[in-house]
Amino acid sequence: MAEWFYRFCQNLGHPLNTRLIKLGFACRFLLAILRHTPGILRRPRLLAREIWFAGVLSVLIISVSGLFVGMVLALQGYDTLQRFGASSSLGILVALSLVRELGPVVGALLFASRAGSAITAEVGLMKATEQLSAMEMMAVNPIARVIAPRFWGAFISMPLLAAMFSATGILGGYLIGVELLGLDAGSFWSQMQSAVDFRQDVLNGLIKSVFFGTAIALIAVFEGYDAPPTAEGISTATTRTVVTSALVTLILDFILTAFMFRGV
Repeated sequence: MAEWFYRFCQNLGHPLNTRLIKLGFACRFLLAILRHTPGILRRPRLLAREIWFAGVLSVLIISVSGLFVGMVLALQGYDTLQRFGASSSLGILVALSLVRELGPVVGALLFASRAGSAITAEVGLMKATEQLSAMEMMAVNPIARVIAPRFWGAFISMPLLAAMFSATGILGGYLIGVELLGLDAGSFWSQMQSAVDFRQDVLNGLIKSVFFGTAIALIAVFEGYDAPPTAEGISTATTRTVVTSALVTLILDFILTAFMFRGV
């Protein structure tokens, strides 16, 4: 009985212990990236390439998704607001929903699916083909040359893409509310401008996207660097990047929202 209980406790604690060890390695990995960050300033072309890879190549899915999310939000919001005779407040509903919540969160989920998985696969493939080991043999630090530019490229791209998602979503709401449903354009924009506060809404949404970008970038590069050098290992690491990034994004969203809007 005692031996069974010991094995039960061991099997129960082993996954938690493994995850805590991995979390510790991830924290050390982040410190190593930050230590090699000044070197990126001497190689701006590397950073520009990664911003192109992570940010510019994600513009299409972000803008199209934001446009249709704004359209759907306007259709659903108009149906609800019309019941209470407040259809003129549709612009406020669309703008606040996108700027505060949907822009940063949905943008982060799409970014993790497109750019985060691609970064993990790229770094994992470089490890599997021993390109990282070759860099070490040539006295080139792979964290400074490969990891740090990809981390900062994703970090810079995420807030810009979240802002683009919100902007295209508001445009979609305008197309549905004004062009399709016949709301007054002046009322749509004026009520939106008077209700959306820069510090309380826009800035808080930007802060959220910065936190999300940091988390997704770290998870993507760490999972790629830590992936087993096999096809199955890279596939598992890529899947783990998307799943972990989504969970961390939603958890961070709740925590940040609780702190930002608890006094509203």
